[in-house]
Amino acid sequence: MRLTLGRPSATDQEQPVVEAARRGDVRAFESLVQAHQQLAYSVAYRILGNPDAAMDAVQEAFVRAYQALDSYRGGSFRAWLLRIATNCSYDQLRYHQRRPAAPIDDLVEDDEHSDVLEAEDELPEDYVARQELGHTLERALATLSNEQRDVVVMSDVHGLAYSEIASALNISIGTVKSRLSRARVHLRNHLLENGEQLPAEYRLAGDRQGMERDA
Repeated sequence: MRLTLGRPSATDQEQPVVEAARRGDVRAFESLVQAHQQLAYSVAYRILGNPDAAMDAVQEAFVRAYQALDSYRGGSFRAWLLRIATNCSYDQLRYHQRRPAAPIDDLVEDDEHSDVLEAEDELPEDYVARQELGHTLERALATLSNEQRDVVVMSDVHGLAYSEIASALNISIGTVKSRLSRARVHLRNHLLENGEQLPAEYRLAGDRQGMERDA
């Protein structure tokens, strides 16, 4: 019988660093911060809608995480960390008692907070179309409930597994799947109803033909 050994998972590879941080190795914890701060910030930003508030939430999350390292019991470290970051973000929302009114376009217009950056070999028209798509998708995300937005961002934007999302949000995997399914239906319907906001190359064929007839 042949045994096939797969590559160690990211979680397995990270465990020695986590264990070193638990023993008080500050440099090890700093490496964990470097590895996960962008993800934590992205999730916090989409919850809070404000870059300064998101940065405050992430900084508080890492402080809490460092203080609570002894309570980490294995599994996905990033899911454990995201639970803390999510809780810190919602603590801020409850404190302010309303969602901040920062423009959602900040996410795609500000290079410091944008996932939509121009590649060196990208044509200008492709870059513009991609930015337009980014604006539309961010506005669509803003129409979701907080609970649905959380699972969409973690699953479809950052590619977390259902088990990691469940752990991060302290909900069951079934709830993750249910919220994700409803969110995707909502986003699909929203984009179909507001198809004119999409760049032409991302619209349905029927919509493009209609535009050509109107031209």
